[in-house]
Amino acid sequence: MAENATNITLQVEGMDCTTCALGITKNLQKKGLENVYVDFATGEATFLLNDKIKLQSIIKGINDLGYKVVDSKYLEENKGKIATIEKRFYFTLPFTIILFFGHMLLPHDFILNKPYAQLIICVPVFITGIIQFGKSAWGSLKAGVPNMDVLVFTGSASAFIYSIIGMHFYIGTPMVHNYLFFETTASVISLVLLGNVFEQRSVKKTTTAISELIAIQVTKAKMIGLQMGKELITEVEYKNIPVGAILQVNSGDKIPVDGEIFSGDASIDESMITGERLPVEKSISDKVIGGTIVVKGNIRMRAENVGDQTLLAKIIGLVKKAQQDKPEIQKLGDKISAIFVPVVLGIAVLTFFVNYFFLDLTSFTNPLQESIMRSIAVLVISCPCAMGLATPTAVMVGIGRAAKNGILIKGGSTLEEFAKVKNIVFDKTGTLTTGNFKINSINLHNGVSEEEVKEILYSLEIHSSHPIAKSIVAALKGIVGREFKTVKEEKGLGITAQDHQNNIYQIGSYKIASEFPKNEIHDIYVLKNNILIATVDIEDDVKLNVKETIDEFNKVGINTILISGDNRKNCESLAQKVNINKVYSEQSPAQKLALIEILTKEGSTAMVGDGINDAPALAKATVGISLSNATQVAINAAQIILLHNNDLSTLRHANLISKHTLLTIKQNLFWAFFYNIVAIPIAACGLLSPAFGALTMAFSDVIVIGNSIRLKTKKLS
Repeated sequence: MAENATNITLQVEGMDCTTCALGITKNLQKKGLENVYVDFATGEATFLLNDKIKLQSIIKGINDLGYKVVDSKYLEENKGKIATIEKRFYFTLPFTIILFFGHMLLPHDFILNKPYAQLIICVPVFITGIIQFGKSAWGSLKAGVPNMDVLVFTGSASAFIYSIIGMHFYIGTPMVHNYLFFETTASVISLVLLGNVFEQRSVKKTTTAISELIAIQVTKAKMIGLQMGKELITEVEYKNIPVGAILQVNSGDKIPVDGEIFSGDASIDESMITGERLPVEKSISDKVIGGTIVVKGNIRMRAENVGDQTLLAKIIGLVKKAQQDKPEIQKLGDKISAIFVPVVLGIAVLTFFVNYFFLDLTSFTNPLQESIMRSIAVLVISCPCAMGLATPTAVMVGIGRAAKNGILIKGGSTLEEFAKVKNIVFDKTGTLTTGNFKINSINLHNGVSEEEVKEILYSLEIHSSHPIAKSIVAALKGIVGREFKTVKEEKGLGITAQDHQNNIYQIGSYKIASEFPKNEIHDIYVLKNNILIATVDIEDDVKLNVKETIDEFNKVGINTILISGDNRKNCESLAQKVNINKVYSEQSPAQKLALIEILTKEGSTAMVGDGINDAPALAKATVGISLSNATQVAINAAQIILLHNNDLSTLRHANLISKHTLLTIKQNLFWAFFYNIVAIPIAACGLLSPAFGALTMAFSDVIVIGNSIRLKTKKLS
């Protein structure tokens, strides 16, 4: 990957199907671009651009394929307006109606026996077909990836050219009307345009999750400044807010960016991030999140994370990136889509030869004409789009539904893997339990005072990011700490420090106090110069819906396992309380990793954790699942992030969304394959007219998209 590469996203207009996207992808890859992803549904082309390749040459290359790269200004100006493809459909519709139903709507001889009148009426439709389908078809052939437009244009052009030839040979004779199929040309073009209009509208519904997240993000802010010594409040767009800006946020306003309160207090609705229904009370020095809403109160805040660096912007980016990731099951559809158009062209040619040379068509007035019409029907009834859309539309809806429910899934492949998971492994502290520990008791040994133990605990635990350490530091807030020369944390064991008098202090599990009786296990042991001076017992609450979630997994045959660094007594007590099947206690990060390796060999395994010590296991598991308040290392190692930290029911919801998304993909692929396997032979046998074939083709992918959209509101069980 180039060192100076920049991530570029272009908006491309004119893609009708996934093979269009594949053609643009291949074109960009031929130019030496890396990380290329072209999304037919959103119309975006994303890639890494290095200094050696000029952006303008890339844009020209895409435009030369028959598409149009547009800028944000163009999109903004045309927002809410009728799309180009819709305009083209409305333009062709009256001509098609006249050609198809003219003999019923107009005087008998006006259309039926007037070849030139039919030609004149058909030409505007055919020209529209050249603009819409012909340019794209030619561009896809140049790219080496023939798309659906090749089939549509070949079919409509065949009917048009056949009609022209018929006119040339039979003009002025009663036989001429038997060779005129201008209405077939017009109906194929108009009906495919109609299908594309419905498809475009339907596909937009599969991407509403991102639109809704962006709608939360977009807001204006009141920025405070000084002018001639007087305070001045100006209204600015959220994307123009600089770091360090002072912002006024009043009751009912959205918080525009991430930052810190330095004046005032407020009740803030953070449900979009945390899932907490009740507003959170915030005051001076508290952090606030962009997109959340001030329910009550007024604050002034300092902007810290702006633009693409806000939490909400990162979530939007994560959801977009996730929708680009292809599950394994999509590879089958992609492979077939890539060869589909050439295969169908071959079948259409074969249909003509078999019908004309080998079948008895003597019952038809013109066997040549019937053979051509059957070939055209094969061309226009075939639909590679349905196969190409089967997976990405379902993935977009599934990931979008998950995001709206506080679940960030980092890709379609993760959805597929999590749907098939056999084992779910849980960390204990901060994952199943709240991580908000209380000191239950401090037991003193060897003449030490409680105040001295608290000082040691506070001074050492402040160096750790472990949830227990954070809670103890919070509980001992106000204690005067001690200074140490060195402090070292050993994951899974404890913390060791040396003071200026060369005394060695240790805090950790009973593993550091081997001489202490094991039948009296405590949570924390405190040692001074290898002599036990205190033990500490703590307690931790179980999170919401933990038992119910574990019960649901057990009910469907998923094996639930607890792997924790905590002592056996605490782990077994929790496992019994929440019905976890198997317990591994007192595990170091290396031991957790080894256990995950064993479990993944036995079956697909998900790991749920939140600490630095969980990161290796999260990365090794088939699916790593982290909480949003986890360490950054754990979040980076995970494929699924649960934003609602205190309610574990979202984990089961994520599993159900994954299962139903995979089921929807399978249903879509079945329909796409079944449709083509059945429709092509029917058309080849002459049982479908080209016009009806175009209509069914146009709506086959709408059915697939509709099934994906159903996932948005489908009851999960």
